[in-house]
Formats: sequence, structure tokens, C-alpha cells
Amino acid sequence: MFQLQQLVTESANPASSGLSAMSIAEQIDLMNAENQKAVLCLESQTRQIERVIEKTSEALQGGGRLVYMGAGTSGMIGLMDALECPPTFGVPEGVVIGLLAGKDHAFSNADVEDSRELGKQDLEAIGLNAGDIVIGLAASGRTPYVLGGLAFAQEIGASTAAVVCNPDTPIARLCPDTIEAVAGPEVLTGSTRLKAGTATKLVVNMISTLSMVRLGKVYKNYMVDVQLANEKLIERGVHIVCETTGFSKEKAKETLVAAHGHVKSAVVMGMASCTLPEAERYLAQAGGSIDALLRQKDMR
Repeated sequence: MFQLQQLVTESANPASSGLSAMSIAEQIDLMNAENQKAVLCLESQTRQIERVIEKTSEALQGGGRLVYMGAGTSGMIGLMDALECPPTFGVPEGVVIGLLAGKDHAFSNADVEDSRELGKQDLEAIGLNAGDIVIGLAASGRTPYVLGGLAFAQEIGASTAAVVCNPDTPIARLCPDTIEAVAGPEVLTGSTRLKAGTATKLVVNMISTLSMVRLGKVYKNYMVDVQLANEKLIERGVHIVCETTGFSKEKAKETLVAAHGHVKSAVVMGMASCTLPEAERYLAQAGGSIDALLRQKDMR
């Protein structure tokens, strides 16, 4: 019979065995030292992460969706990333989706993560199709909700991947493109909102950000498809136009107005000294990528 304590994430951490008796300064030093492991553990996973990014960008480029699914902290991480993608990268709502087991009941009805059928039902509810990619997030690597969802996704031909925080798990056996972010036992035994959650968030950051880079939604290191939804983001958009074109702040503002608030178009208008319709045509011909456009035309 499987014992939960066999999991790395459920094991007691010898380094924190005296946690309750430590001074606050000692506790902070310990947690800082342990948190470093959430970063370092990803060094062995570069090829797997690369493969997942390739699959994700291919799905999105083909008109598919990126669907994260998980329970508890893992599910919240996916949901948070999905919510950030539209304003950051200008993708329409519903292109990146975060499915959290139990939805609005997640914090009071934790047993929903034990249902494989619910994982399948949640994917059916969003009309999952073969062009989508489903990325399961589960620190334990054995969450039934995620297993059920991944199995269903594979049945209908959708791409699948996963992020887990234990080695040799049921999810990894089901899904070959599984990233094993194994950061070791938690400072607080079994509390996977700590290092496991941090490692998962770091991986999710890479998947969404670098997939969007491949889709041309980033130029240099600027989010050129950012939605100018508030004063902070408007200021960011002006700064991006200034930095990429050499325009003054006033000229950048004027160009953004002429571009109807679309930063990427404003950048191309500045680079090519062209009108908005011309910039839009250039970008369409280059698949929406300024880098691809620069390879086609000498605009600098």
C-alpha cells in the first residue's frame, strides 16, 4: 500500500527538525537557504522544460489553448498565470485557462482533488480539443484530478505535459513530458505551498513567458503586446516605444495614440516611419513578430 510519507515532499527535513525552537533570524536563514533549492533543482530539467515550451508555443501558434489544471496551491499557480497572460501578452481571454479543482469551493472542499472524473468533466466543460495543450500541476505527482484530466486529454489527442515535485510519479508515468521540479523536503513537513510551490511557479513562469516570446509577443525584453489598461501600463507602453525607437516621451505618446494604443504597432511605425495600416501589414506578413520583420526589412 502506498504511504504518503514515501514522497519527497512529505518527508521530514533534517535541516528544520529544530524549527520551532529556533530564533526568528535562524528560521529566516534556514528558509532562505532551503528556498535556493527550488531554483537549483530546475537545472537538471532544462531539456524537459524546453520540450514543454516547444509544445505549448506550437499549440498556441496553431490556434489552440494552453490549459493548466491542478488542485490547491498548484491549481492556484496555474490560475494566476492564466489571469496574467491577457494583460501582459495581449492574448484574448480564454486562450490561457487555469482550472482549479472544485473552482469556488476549492478552499472548503479539498476532497475534490481526489476525483479523476472531475478532471475529465472540467476539460469537457471548456470544450477541450486536439489542438489544445493541457499542463497538469501537482506537487505530489499523483493527484487524481490531474491524472483524470491528463488521461482524458490524451484520449482525444490533445498535447499534454506536467509539473511535479517528486521523482517517478504516476503523472510522470502517464505523461512523458513531465518536469520533475524536486526541491527536497519542505521546511514545514508536507507544506508544498513552500519550495514545491515556488519551483512550480518558476516553471510556469518559463512556460508562459518563453512560449509568448516564440509567438512574437516580446521584442528584445519588452512586452510589446501589453494591454494599456491603466496609468501604470500606459506609462510602460510609452517607455517601451521610447526605448525601441529613440523617440522622445512626447513623440512616443503621439505615436501610441496614432497606433490606437497598440505598442507593437507604434514601435514598427517609429522604426519604419510608416502609417498604422502599413505597420499592421508589415506585422501580418511577419507573423506578428518584430524580430521576424527586422529580418525581412532593413528598418534600422
